[in-house]
Amino acid sequence: MNFYVDVLKSMAARHDKPRFILGIDGLSRSGKTTFVKQLSAELNEESLQYHIFHIDDFIVDRKRRYDTGLEEWQEYFQLQWDVTWLSKHFFQGLPDMERVTLPYYDGATDTHETRTIQLPKEGLIIIEGVFLQRKEWKHFFDKVVYLDCPRETRFNRESNETKKNISKFKNRYWKAEDYYINQYNPREQADIVITT
Repeated sequence: MNFYVDVLKSMAARHDKPRFILGIDGLSRSGKTTFVKQLSAELNEESLQYHIFHIDDFIVDRKRRYDTGLEEWQEYFQLQWDVTWLSKHFFQGLPDMERVTLPYYDGATDTHETRTIQLPKEGLIIIEGVFLQRKEWKHFFDKVVYLDCPRETRFNRESNETKKNISKFKNRYWKAEDYYINQYNPREQADIVITT
């Protein structure tokens, strides 16, 4: 991990603005959250300023992403997040706004809680999530790390209970992932690729 922190620090040092916007992209269960936790620990040791956002904190309520009439994979890719709203009210202001107010999703209650986050004046803004290199968001990042992991490995990381609903994987998640890979070539477009 030290190697990646050194690479990121080097990239940020060559950056001519106070904040460096870093995307940690990867498909479901590719190890994004684990990677970000390790990166966070390293950044704390280095005493670097940073803030981490998880894109899944900003998904929309269930009625907007299930039983909409679209195919399941389209609901997941196109409706899971309000892509346009996040572009305008989150991503666009990250380089220079002092604070950001966002609707955090609670899956247990299917509701949102509004939170205002104070951003560091300089340092790293890290955004972790799936489909980050979609056309609406890719240009907001200074650099993107893509965690590349085979589907079989990722599926084996799911709980046994989750694995039982194989049709949801086939119809919702895997088709959306295939679309993302075929349309956006995330592995080729990323600045750093890490096999997990």
